Amino acid sequence: MKVALRDIRKYFGQVKANDGISLVLESGQIYGLLGENGAGKSTLMKILSGYHQPDSGQIELDDKDVKFSSPAEALANGVGMIYQDPLDVPSMRAVENYLLGRDLRINLAYSAATSEMIENASQLGFKIDPQAFIDTLSIGERQQLELLRLLALGAEVLILDEPTTGISAEQKEGLFASIRKLAKESGKTVILVSHKLSEVQELCDHVLVLCKGKFVGEVDIPCSTERLVQMMFKEIPPRSSRVSYLREKNLLELSQVEFEGERLAVTGINLTVRAGEVFGLAGLEGSGQKLLLQACAGLIQPKRGKIILDGEDVTRFSYHQMRAASVAYLPAGRLEEGLVAGLSLIEHVALARPQKGFVVDWNYFERITQSQIDKYQIVGRPETLVHELSGGNQQRALFALLRSPLKLLLLEHPTRGLDVLSAQWIWQLLLNRVEEGSSILYYSADLDELVERSDRIAAFSGGVMSRIVTATETTADELGHLIGGEE
Repeated sequence: MKVALRDIRKYFGQVKANDGISLVLESGQIYGLLGENGAGKSTLMKILSGYHQPDSGQIELDDKDVKFSSPAEALANGVGMIYQDPLDVPSMRAVENYLLGRDLRINLAYSAATSEMIENASQLGFKIDPQAFIDTLSIGERQQLELLRLLALGAEVLILDEPTTGISAEQKEGLFASIRKLAKESGKTVILVSHKLSEVQELCDHVLVLCKGKFVGEVDIPCSTERLVQMMFKEIPPRSSRVSYLREKNLLELSQVEFEGERLAVTGINLTVRAGEVFGLAGLEGSGQKLLLQACAGLIQPKRGKIILDGEDVTRFSYHQMRAASVAYLPAGRLEEGLVAGLSLIEHVALARPQKGFVVDWNYFERITQSQIDKYQIVGRPETLVHELSGGNQQRALFALLRSPLKLLLLEHPTRGLDVLSAQWIWQLLLNRVEEGSSILYYSADLDELVERSDRIAAFSGGVMSRIVTATETTADELGHLIGGEE
């Protein structure tokens, strides 16, 4: 399906998210959409998929003018999008979400739908339990489920926003092979929104680049990574050097800790994190890393074992007690667990820094919020609603809400959805905290990030912590084998 965007403009208050963008995308081609955080990529794709309506401009599908008032209407016209934060119903089972959008007049037996979902999932190399509730699935599994649903509904234009989060290298190869087949054999138009330039180079035929809400150019693949980076940032950012701030003192100790979630039990965890250490957790989504972070944050209670923080037994501490003990937890679900959709940045700052008394000093909080916006380079204003921010700016907002000082930071996917410069900038902020004495225990699906940023890394596979390795003595490839269950 041919897609044309004509002079698309979209404003959020005084922020120009899309400023007169015009693009033409041909059937059977795979396009990469690049740009720094806040460049307007997600907004443009949300307009194409019916989530937002443009303030002006026109959308054409196969040379016919169309207007979408909702994602359902866009999907009915053949345009489907997988968002960084999937649009699903957490209280429903996977197979029930898989059936969302079907014509209610068509009676598909539950067992038939389950079989259909399993078969389609196996073709893409996915393993999703049809009876699992959505709120027990990882972000990566939920993205996979949404892709299955869109394909089953006959989407002709597929928009994939960071689709490889939380899937293995083998699963990614299978997914990319399926996408190529959909484009080349079925004539589907595919748009990949990603900050992973290697994936764009591997999968795409063409690259479209946005900068500050404007379209700045199109490049055919293959081309040099340096050229793409230069188009995005106008200059090639220098690589940051890795510095270790390890102290001798042990800050966090886990001894024979066992805990369980809805679908996974994790046993026999023995782990020590030293003061000033950056400790990474590697593994496929749902392998136990999230549960470990939640146990350390006081969100779930261990069944047995001990958790010691700075010499104190915190095994039975609640989340609020862990916060009081100077522990912070940043989850992967930005709008589900970290931020509150519908509230503004200033309201989030007020919630994070409660005042005594009955009257809220909004002038004070406005100054604090503007200071954090400037410090963390958030593209928005104090009154901007957080769900209107790009994914990268939501991530910055989460970091802006962290207190200082902190003993321990527990992070899930700290740079998910961030461009190269933003990721380097976030890590510099984190390392500033580490230099001051904080420790970081984090999980990332980016194996290169784990190797580059960590002092040590624990590899998880199916609820088992198989090995702890020194980052300088391993590679992303070796980690990939470890999380796949190989020794």
